[in-house]
Amino acid sequence: MSDTPDSDPKSGTGSTLAFLFLGMAIFGSATPVSRIIGQDFPVMLAAGLRVGLGVLALSPLAFAHRHEIACIRKADWIRIAVIAAFGMFGFSVLMLYGMRLIPGAAGAVVMSTAPAITAAGAILFLKESVTVPKLIAIALAVAGVLILNLMSQGESGSLIIAGSLLVLAAVCCEAVYTLAGRTTTQTVSPVLVALLSAAIAIPFFLPFAIWQGLGWDWSQASPRSWTALAWYGAGTLALGSWLWYLGVRKAKGATAAGFMAVMPCSALIFSYVLLDEPFEWVHLAGFGVVLASVLLMSREHARSAD
Repeated sequence: MSDTPDSDPKSGTGSTLAFLFLGMAIFGSATPVSRIIGQDFPVMLAAGLRVGLGVLALSPLAFAHRHEIACIRKADWIRIAVIAAFGMFGFSVLMLYGMRLIPGAAGAVVMSTAPAITAAGAILFLKESVTVPKLIAIALAVAGVLILNLMSQGESGSLIIAGSLLVLAAVCCEAVYTLAGRTTTQTVSPVLVALLSAAIAIPFFLPFAIWQGLGWDWSQASPRSWTALAWYGAGTLALGSWLWYLGVRKAKGATAAGFMAVMPCSALIFSYVLLDEPFEWVHLAGFGVVLASVLLMSREHARSAD
């Protein structure tokens, strides 16, 4: 599978949409996985290990693109540093702290704001024009993920406000990660962007991770938590970032925003499976609305590629 930028916008439309979908589906698993990890690991130690594992997983994939490093422009290095600060450091820490305080389904509720926040960022900072179908698709995405969590709203009074605000801040970091990544991957290979941003983020974590690691009993973490941490690094960070950036390099910011609706849906499904949270039949309606959003955004993406 090549991730060399293609100058023909029509090529790979199907694969672009598949990358967007799979990338967000993998990212969605970070919500319940963060809760599992946060129950056993100190937050800064877990976040640092996550980024370290991500670098190890991405290095073999990025090796073929090592010659590009010398050609990276100053502006791209700045954007990569922004991705490191927000998408790697900010997202990891805020999500881990936030998911210690609220259930997985509640985290999915907060993550439902991702399409709107990212689309607003694309309009404000990337100066993208948004067509009426795209606005409808984004509205459907937000409506769908809210429907998915209707049954969780009754529990909202018991949620700790701080936890919800922390996850919301993590969603904002995810939006920055997407928009900065979309611009950077126009000139730098997606896998290299993911690797370099993760590597640059390591110094952010290092002093805190060492401090927590020295005073922590490593034997207290369960095998389940270690497995979750391995996936958090190699899966959500390495594989998820690579696939997502393969998609966003050829998709407009508003298109990527629409596909971010997949993330809270995935978070809810993984919360059922991993956290044994109860399934609600009303969520099926939400899945239908989100599917309509993704199909509409896919149609718009195909039309803009013509």
